[in-house]
Amino acid sequence: MKNYGLYTDFYEITMSQAFFLSGKGNDQTSFDYFYRTNPYGGGFLVFAGLSDAIEMIKDFSFSEEDLTFLSKNGVDARFIEYLRDFRFKGNIYSAKEGEIVFPRVPILRVEGNIIECQLIETLLLNILNYESLIASKTFRIVQAAKGRSVVDFGLRRAHGTGAVQASKASIIGGAIATSNVYAARKYDLPVSGTMAHSWVQSFKNEYDAFKTFSDIHPDNCIVLVDTYNTLESGVPNAIKLANELKKEGRKVKGIRLDSGDLSYLSRKARKMLDDAGFPDIMITASNQLNEHVIKSLLEQDAEIDAFGVGTEMITGKPDASLDGVYKLAECDGIPRMKISENVEKVTLPGAKKVVRYFDKEGMFYRDAIVKKDEKVEEITEVFHPSVNYKKTNIEGCKHEELQQQIMKNGEVICRLPSAQEAHCYLIERAQQLAPEHYRFISPHIYKVGLSEALKEERDNFLNNLSS
Repeated sequence: MKNYGLYTDFYEITMSQAFFLSGKGNDQTSFDYFYRTNPYGGGFLVFAGLSDAIEMIKDFSFSEEDLTFLSKNGVDARFIEYLRDFRFKGNIYSAKEGEIVFPRVPILRVEGNIIECQLIETLLLNILNYESLIASKTFRIVQAAKGRSVVDFGLRRAHGTGAVQASKASIIGGAIATSNVYAARKYDLPVSGTMAHSWVQSFKNEYDAFKTFSDIHPDNCIVLVDTYNTLESGVPNAIKLANELKKEGRKVKGIRLDSGDLSYLSRKARKMLDDAGFPDIMITASNQLNEHVIKSLLEQDAEIDAFGVGTEMITGKPDASLDGVYKLAECDGIPRMKISENVEKVTLPGAKKVVRYFDKEGMFYRDAIVKKDEKVEEITEVFHPSVNYKKTNIEGCKHEELQQQIMKNGEVICRLPSAQEAHCYLIERAQQLAPEHYRFISPHIYKVGLSEALKEERDNFLNNLSS
């Protein structure tokens, strides 16, 4: 059994010890996970990482070696004994993996005693923030590719072993395959890879490199044509090979461009291949691609059928991280609220749930944050979070609650989706989001509001503080 108890920040340990030794360890709490700002200046976030986080929470415990380490670092012996048999026994409610979500909406709710809820904070933030960031980046790239295939080439550029989860997140976001063999085995992902320049350079001439590769990989012969000179050598040798294989009843599957002006080279290569009678040979491009470069290439009528994307997708560039947070909302039945001079850091009080409303065409219309115990069918208006006179009538709108229970008393009670299943769900939801939310520049802001009961509870909390 794996032990993830030390997969945390030390302040979680020191706080939890303080809760335990002060007699507050059994205080029942509710925590919310949400994020504040859409990454990449986009209009939404693709939620990912849930299945990995839940699997780790299932194994969140402490080995004897872990306890010895904590003891050496000043943790009280009484708390060490408490941790010896520790397991998370709380409840977790969450949106589905692959869901499209928006800023400040509680995506996940954790209920349990204050120690168990506190100890898993870092793990949740680490996994959910990172995978959601990469899934969202990949989805943007896939949108820019307009139906052309995108493959994850990022392992060598990724941040250490985080590449494993990032490759899974890229599949959720829409990559059709990954070069990451470890991640492919771990998560049962489609894997892809052909040749690098070293293969071509290791032969006396380019044609021999292509021919030998085709003999060994007859069903997946994609040749890299830019080792020496793309148009004077690489593409002509690919055509020569294609003619030879045609006599044998075989074919070259594709060529790959990895340097130079990809728009110009792809158009020239396409014409050369077509003129030689090989319109079915696909052209793949790689080399420092992102959604903006891909969009520009297609606007230039680049003849590219697939994109291999590495650094910018797997690192989430240019956003270093997602600003997801995990905040206490209720303790022993009493709503709690964080107040700050920074308005964006003020939280909403109490245990909550999220209701999504749809218009007559079945498109996303509004998200409402409501009190956990509210009867959704009795809610008729959704109020703007900060502008008092703004509200929306949602009577008659179809609706659904976004959060479903994932863990009950520490046990997983539903099947967690594969990366491919999460992607299929994402595609289903994406068809319900209006196109103006997809703009890369100044996307339309999706409306999120509060129920009247939650708004009143928040306002009363603030008024009591000031009185």
